[in-house]
Amino acid sequence: MATKTSGVPPVVTRGRALPAFLIVGWRWISRNPAVAVTPILLPFIFLYFLSIISPPSLLPLEIVGAMLFTMQNIGSWVLGDSATWRIECSIQDLFVASPLSRIRYLFGIAFSNLVAMLPALAILTALLAWVGGERGVPLTPYGAVVLVGSLGVLWVLFSAVGIAISSRVRTQREVWPVGNLTFTILGMLSPLYYPLSALPPLWRDAAHFLPATYAALLVQGALGITPASAEEMVLYAGLLGATAAAVLVVSLRLYRWGEG
Repeated sequence: MATKTSGVPPVVTRGRALPAFLIVGWRWISRNPAVAVTPILLPFIFLYFLSIISPPSLLPLEIVGAMLFTMQNIGSWVLGDSATWRIECSIQDLFVASPLSRIRYLFGIAFSNLVAMLPALAILTALLAWVGGERGVPLTPYGAVVLVGSLGVLWVLFSAVGIAISSRVRTQREVWPVGNLTFTILGMLSPLYYPLSALPPLWRDAAHFLPATYAALLVQGALGITPASAEEMVLYAGLLGATAAAVLVVSLRLYRWGEG
């Protein structure tokens, strides 16, 4: 039996999801420039007061902490976006019914929010290069690679944490308190803005279970902010990978995709 073929050429759909999410992030900034300002304010508030009460020698460490905290805070934005799309807009149902997998959906929302965070990261990078040069801790190529790698690990990790939590909240009113409580606690427990040795013993022990702790130690050692041997750097990198993998596995198991 003959079948009639359509004259409409096939539409290429592969490779379009990520650029589409990037456009969403850019349109968010272009329509509301305050979105790009908001991620800058919170880390700079910490930096301002810490620069007043802490020794000037700690300022490069605090700028690195602000960068790591900014990247970690993407998780809160991913939580808010994915919860809004699922609860209020029901957009996630369309993605569940489409060929897009839940992992690609996660990366799409993460990329969308990364675009909004890039201005803050660019300003902090320039500030680190300037202050570090004056304080004798220049931003070397090796230090830059370690910094970008650590930021990348935290970006993937906390985006997964954010979307996992968002898939469990039932109402939009839960998003703000749950998100702020989760990521503020994680950001404050990790020694991002201060040396690990400055924490009380109990707090220090708790910090050893958080991936951001080892990201901070790794970057601080790579930039020469705090002394670290080659063996210690390998240990920090291994612990960062191990703790990040453990949290990522738990997050993906909690991540509810669709009704199941």
